[in-house]
Amino acid sequence: MAQFQHLPELWLLSDERNDVVLQEALVRLPRGSGFVYRHYHLSDSDRLSRFQDLKRLCRALQHVLILADSALTAREWGADGVYGAPRALYPTRNDMLTIATAHDLKEIGHANRAKADAVMLSPVFATNSHPDADFLGPNRFRNLARHAEMPVIALGGMDQQTADRLKWPRWAAIDGLS
Repeated sequence: MAQFQHLPELWLLSDERNDVVLQEALVRLPRGSGFVYRHYHLSDSDRLSRFQDLKRLCRALQHVLILADSALTAREWGADGVYGAPRALYPTRNDMLTIATAHDLKEIGHANRAKADAVMLSPVFATNSHPDADFLGPNRFRNLARHAEMPVIALGGMDQQTADRLKWPRWAAIDGLS
């Protein structure tokens, strides 16, 4: 995390479901929050165009802007970092923030070996994006988080109410912040 003084505590992730309200959601976030741009549903050219629009807003609000893509693409597009499965984080240098994704102990181990700056561990609670999927729950989440060698960001079914219930300093949401 060479260029970053701190890792944001609050993170918004983009999704096809929250695209229409992203600008308003970004403005509502505290200055210096984090934003993970995914937008897998768009064509390459539309995805880049939408990213550039949101990047201007993120810069004005001093949000950390992370791209869910390769480190090469993140660098080319001017993102602050990269997000994805730990193996997808290579090759990164210390000029980019790396956020790994994990759902179990094996993936946390991959994130540790990749020396990610942070890991998003999910799903903590039931989610709208995967309503029938098993979720970790607070106890299993905490047990898995203990194995991470970097800060853990709770994701999945998170909003202010579940964040308060979990009592975890860092959390991320799609619907819960949109």
